This record gives sequence, structure tokens and C-alpha cells, in this order.
Amino acid sequence: MRLIATSISVFLMAVNCQAGHVQAQGLPADKPRVVMTADPELDDNNTLIRAVLYSTDFDVEGLVYASSGVHWRGDGRGSTQYWPGSEYSRLGMCLTGCTSWRWPAADKEKFINQIVDAYAKVYSNLRVHNSAYPDPAILRSKIKWGNVDFEGDYSKDTDGSNLIKNLLLDDDPRPLYVTAQAGQSTIARALKSIYDQHHTSPHWMETKNQVSHKLIIIPWGDQDGTYAKYIKPNWPAVSNWQLAMIEYGYFIRNDLAAEDQIYISGSWTRQNILNLGPLGALYRVWGDGKRMVEGDPTDYFGLSGYSVDQLRQMGYAPFTPPQEKDSFISEGDTPTFLNLLDNGLRAYTNGHWGGWGGIQRENAQAIAWGDTRPVGPDDPGVAPGIAPADIKNPNAPGIPADGTKKPAAGTGGFTFHSNIPPKTAVVNARFFAAAQNDFAARLKWSVTPKFSDANHPPVVNVRGPLELAAAPGSTVTLKGQVSDPDHNSVKVTWWQYNDAGTYPSEIRLSDPASLTTTFRVPEDAKPGQTIDVVLEGTDDGTPRLTRYQRIVVTVK
Repeated sequence: MRLIATSISVFLMAVNCQAGHVQAQGLPADKPRVVMTADPELDDNNTLIRAVLYSTDFDVEGLVYASSGVHWRGDGRGSTQYWPGSEYSRLGMCLTGCTSWRWPAADKEKFINQIVDAYAKVYSNLRVHNSAYPDPAILRSKIKWGNVDFEGDYSKDTDGSNLIKNLLLDDDPRPLYVTAQAGQSTIARALKSIYDQHHTSPHWMETKNQVSHKLIIIPWGDQDGTYAKYIKPNWPAVSNWQLAMIEYGYFIRNDLAAEDQIYISGSWTRQNILNLGPLGALYRVWGDGKRMVEGDPTDYFGLSGYSVDQLRQMGYAPFTPPQEKDSFISEGDTPTFLNLLDNGLRAYTNGHWGGWGGIQRENAQAIAWGDTRPVGPDDPGVAPGIAPADIKNPNAPGIPADGTKKPAAGTGGFTFHSNIPPKTAVVNARFFAAAQNDFAARLKWSVTPKFSDANHPPVVNVRGPLELAAAPGSTVTLKGQVSDPDHNSVKVTWWQYNDAGTYPSEIRLSDPASLTTTFRVPEDAKPGQTIDVVLEGTDDGTPRLTRYQRIVVTVK
């Protein structure tokens, strides 16, 4: 049913269960604290454009340049790195060692700065729509350089690693979420520096436990091997939210529901991204004529009108088929921060609760590359395969005597696959359109100086505890409230998030399209199992925007 926004009373009750005094557990008192680490991949660029538009929802503690197995800068002294099995070796390049790999020239390398500069140009408009947007000067102060010289190198302190170290050691009790959109060498250096400085202290275990409890890494894989090599063996209590992610990467078209394909089309991106101000202009799309690194054989996305075979003949290594001009390329790392958003799902309180970015799964498959052999806490952290300038790299095979090289073709040796379990995929289909519409709305804010000329999300609430206990056989009555700042109509629905709850079967919601609904806790529910129920409200503005409220019922 469609509901005109009103001031409707809201209640949440449990019949035959004691829930009156139960409060939400583990909720942070304030916004999540977030450090984002990113390499100069075009998808990281796109991810950070989206992220700054959500800087209302979390405290941005750091925006850190990082390296990975496919992006590193070199030390500027001519030193080379060669690691057998790396991307450049599979492409038949740098056979005597690379001085850098796929790192942009100086005028392009500061992509984070460019994004924050674009944010500054639209800041006054954004503030009209949400007063929580941080001053651009604050965001600029958070930009730091991490460990970018070589793949998997954590041998020295950097401004980025020192930032993470100091945040982990400060007195703020909130968790520190660090999104690893690149490799984790900067994070590893922060932890190694803490170890080096404090492990001889009589309070070392207290410090280590504090840091381990505080740090939550949300990675897209292990992109330089340093998590497997250093972090996991020496800091096993650090949380690593390996998500079964909603697909935002280069292979999105393989996993996206048919009805959602419109959100990655050229027509949609032109209307909702590319033509919307300075931030939209920085967003990478197919056939845009841009290239992050000259000579990069894997960045053929700026071209249009060529087949895969033609691209290979031109010296490129296409790993996904060309698409229509202006259509979506990738935001592969976006799921690393989407669960931190204040959309009512409260996904940042528990990795297994799930949200717009996906849901934590212990068996979620993660791509890992680089040197992953475990080392001890005193490991110096020097990247493998480094040789000084003018000295033959001991790991490099050298160029064959006849001067031939292997052709650049295929995926460069990677096997890509979806890591979305079937049940999760159903919820992902529910979330993708909502997330894309929300992104479009925020970009619209950036070019709209008048509040009434843009759409804003509805307000979805329940009164009473969001976490409660109920016995098998009892009836839980849920009553919700919605309102809308633009006086739009709001359509509501209650649904069971059964991929997040631990009760394995379905419940029956009596009236899922009404503000009031009930369900009976199944007789076969076991003590300690949880049932997650979500109240979802979507307005009829342009674009349609959605907010939620999650209730977690624990069987007693």
C-alpha cells in the first residue's frame, strides 16, 4: 500500500516475551571511523567519488594512497622489482625487472586530491541537502601517502601507516574500519610499527589486544599478500571482514539481475553521473577516451568500437569484453564501504548482518596474490624481488636471446568468479537498485543549490528496542513509522533477512505491506538463533530512495 507521509505513532511489541528493557547491543555511540586505502585503479577512482558523497555517514579519518600487486610506484632511484607469477610477468613485460608498474605520471597520480578538489567545488550545494558534509579542508587534511614504492613492501614508516598506527593507539573507543581497496602493506606497516615500538613493554599484550579489538579491515581480496604473510600470522585477532560482496566490479554484467542492467547502461550513467558536475566528470566509463597510465596494456576502457581480437592486435590485454560507450566499467571496491552507511541496516555493527555491500562469510572466496608465505613479527618487511639500479634482478629470467616476448593476452592468469552465495544473491538484487538510485540522488545534490529541487530519502523508524528476545511460539507485533522530507508518498514492506539471521527457515509475516505486521516465532526455533526482520520504505520521488530499519529477534 502507498502511505502519505504523516506523523504516525510507532511501536514495537512482543507478546509473551520480555523485551521492554532490551537495548541494541554493540551499536557505536557515534559515526563509524573510517580510513580508506586505495591504489590508482580506475575502479578505486570511481569508488572514492561515491565515497566522498557519503562522507556524511562516517568520520573520514584517512584517505590513503596505497600500492597493490598491480599498482606500485617504485622508489625513484631505478631499483627494480620482479616477482614470478606477477601480472607483468604473465603479460611478458619487465622481464629484467620493473622500476614501477601501472603507476600514473605525476600529473595524474594524485587522483584522491583531484576528487577532493572536485568535492570542494560542489560543497556549498551538498550542504544545502545535508549539513553533515565535512569541510573540504578537513578531507584534504586526511589525505596521506602510504607504502607505495613496491608490491608488498612494509619496510618503512610512511605518513599513511603512521596515521593508521596513531588512530589505533588513540583513546577513541570506537572501532577503526580500514577499507583495503588496494594491498594491505600500509596496514601491515602500521601494525609492525606498533609491535616494534611496544612489544618490549610490560603492557604489550594489553596494547596488542586493544589494537586487535579496534581494527576492522574490510578488504577486496589480499592484493599484495601482506595480510596472509604478516597480518594474519602475527595479529590473528584483528577482524577481517571478507564479504560475499554485491558485485560492482569489471564482471558485474555476469551477476546482475536483468531488471538492474539499466543501472549500468550508457544512458543511465549519462543522465545520472557524467553530466552532473565536477565529480561526475571524473567518473570513468567505457569509451571516455581516458587512460590512467600511458602504455598500460590492461587499460583499454577509454576506447570504443573495437572487438577483443582488435584490442589484442593493438597490444592490449583485454580481460572483459568491450561495452557500449559511456556505460559502467567498474567500482569493484565500493562494497568495502557500503556497509558503513547510515541507511538503517546497521551493517557496520556486525559483519554478519549484511547490507548494501554484501555480508561477511567465513568461506567467502578471496583473490590473493604476491608473496603470501607467513613470516614472524620481526620480519623486516622488504618486498621480494627487489634489486638496485643497474644490477640484474636475481628473480628475473631475462629477455630471451632471440628478443621475443610472450604476447599480452587473456586475463593475465587470473581466474575471476562470483563469490556470492545463492541466498545472498537474492538480497543483493534487492539492494543494488536502491544503492544506485541513492548515488544518483547525491550526485544530483552536488549540482542543485535549492533543497526543493532534489529528492531526499524517507525516514523509516520503529519505536522500542531494535534487538529483543522472544520464545518459540510467541507472537511478535511490529509497528513502523515513515515520513518523507519532500512530502512524497512512501511504500513500505517488511521482509525477513534470512541470510543474516541464523534461524534457517522462513517465518510468515501477517501483513508485510502495512505499517503493522506480526509473526509467530516458530516452535522449532532453537535458543540463541536469530531472526532478522527489515522494515523497508521507498518513496516515489526521482530517483526513488529507500531506507530501512532492522529488528533482530533472538530466540530464548
